Formats: sequence, structure tokens, C-alpha cells
Amino acid sequence: MGHDPNAEPPFFFTKPADAVVDSGATIAYPPATADLQHEAELVVALGAGGANMPEARALTLVWGYAAGNDLTRRDLQAAAKAARRPWDMSKGFDNSAVVGALRPASAGAPTGRIRCRVDGALRQEADLAEMIWSVPAIIACLSGLVTLAPGDLIFTGTPAGVGPIARGQTCTVEINGLAPATVHLT
Repeated sequence: MGHDPNAEPPFFFTKPADAVVDSGATIAYPPATADLQHEAELVVALGAGGANMPEARALTLVWGYAAGNDLTRRDLQAAAKAARRPWDMSKGFDNSAVVGALRPASAGAPTGRIRCRVDGALRQEADLAEMIWSVPAIIACLSGLVTLAPGDLIFTGTPAGVGPIARGQTCTVEINGLAPATVHLT
């Protein structure tokens, strides 16, 4: 959300599988940062894999959907960007991918609002219809770069309003029709 789809394609980074944490978890504030930030995102869970999937067939790979929070060590990301280095350690750290309960795709793709609240205060809000790239477009593009596999989780981008989360705070991502993705920091 927030870029021109005609000017640039989507871009991707990876998180290791052990970055995933279930909604409701209490996690330690991560090391090596003074600026942990939330990013509310729709998560797409794949039930099938493939490479070079055409956009028209991309949704056949989807098993389900969830609310997610792409936690980011923003200060490390800014330093990596300035040095023209990879963002791996700003994005792919322990417990950095908070995921709510998955809802099967057979129940329909989610629509409506995506929100992020920190201690109940609204920080991010948008409509999923405002996504720059559709879920099929994201899957098609990504599958042209790497072979996708069953069990892969794709976080699809965040609306405006990303911001800090401090020790002792609770952050909740909500998407209409999906279970929330909540995390508490100690």
C-alpha cells in the first residue's frame, strides 16, 4: 500500500520459519533495536506450490488467510538501506511474524478494513481494496522469482501509519472476518 503499481513491481524479503509466532503470544522486546515497529498486513497461506503461476491461476495455490503483524526493527532497516545492504536482520528475527488463526480460502477472500491498535489506540486503518497489488498479482510475481511451496506465508503489505511499539504494550491487527493477530511485548 502506498506505491504506484505502474512505476514499480512489488518487492520481497524473507523471514525464517521460526519468526512465526501465534496470536496471543507474549514476546520479549527484540535485541539490537530501540525502534521496534508494527506493520498490519493480510497474510496469505499457501496450500499448494508452484513456479511461474499466471495471475489468473494464482489463487488456486491459496489455502487460507490471516491477520498478521510484520514486526520491524526500523532503526536496523534504516541503517541497512543507507548502506545499501540487505534488510534481513531488520525483518527476519525471532518472533517477528505475528499471525492470527488461519481461515480457509473456501470461506472467501477477506474484504473490508484492516486496522492496527496499540493498547487500544488506532494506529493504522485502511481498506483491503486499497492494496496496490492484488493477492493474485503478488503470488504471480513472487512465483516468477522463486518456487512457492505449501505452507508458505505471504505478507502482502501494510497501510500508512506504521509506528513504534514499546515494552509493556499490546499490539493487535484486525481484518474484517478474520481472527486478530495480537502480541504483547515484555
